[in-house]
Amino acid sequence: MLKIQDNLAVHYEREGYAAPLRALDPGTARGYRAALELHEARHGSLSKPHRNNPHLLFGWADRLIREPKILSAVSALLGDNLLVWGSTLFIKEPHDPGFISWHQDSTYWGLDPADVVTAWVALTDSRMDNGALCVLPKSHKMDQMPHRDTFAETNMLSRGQEIAVEVNPDETVALELEPGEMSLHHVRMVHGSGPNGSDRRRIGFAIRYLPTHVRQVSGQSDTATLVQGIDAFQNFGPERRPEQDFGEAERAFHAEIERLQHSIILNGPGADAR
Repeated sequence: MLKIQDNLAVHYEREGYAAPLRALDPGTARGYRAALELHEARHGSLSKPHRNNPHLLFGWADRLIREPKILSAVSALLGDNLLVWGSTLFIKEPHDPGFISWHQDSTYWGLDPADVVTAWVALTDSRMDNGALCVLPKSHKMDQMPHRDTFAETNMLSRGQEIAVEVNPDETVALELEPGEMSLHHVRMVHGSGPNGSDRRRIGFAIRYLPTHVRQVSGQSDTATLVQGIDAFQNFGPERRPEQDFGEAERAFHAEIERLQHSIILNGPGADAR
């Protein structure tokens, strides 16, 4: 395992990703999964909109984006003043055909400069047979690449977006993780994942971190959550922490943010769903 103290920043700068890193102890990871599955048992599976930005809906998800080991690793790359610009639960059920096409996150997010790190935290094991995240090393050094929108039914991205060039699978790396481990990847990293062909659930929690100097340049207002340090720039409107899991006020605020982000992603300047 790559240790956080073992030149994390050097490795990340060279390759565009770092994995595996320990984010949570296994018991804590089981606790977060249990909190999600308790909600599912009571209310049914989360809808696609509610899988976006669960940190605005659930106290456990709000705590997860502030986990000390995650913030320590991200701070080594971005500095001490950190915002969270969205989170997503990527859930692939057993034998789920859902996949994520090869893409760059920077395509439609409208964030400048491209100082954005995604922490992908495994709440279950994530392996090739159940749809692990794969990356194209060093692709973060490329410019923004052209994408085409497919809106494919089984594509888990907002627009079914994929890069308009071929990716050689032999050049990619699978970021296989145990529960509680995470990967970090750059906003321009070419990445994707296949369907879940196993009998196991695959649950990943993606968190998008950015330093407070980053701006939204799509021409629309935007929001983010301050999770560490101070925000001297105030480029994003503040977000409210949930006081009650899936409460009425939390769902209303979440819906407001979803409408805003949907507008940015579908109309913004140019990649996966938030």
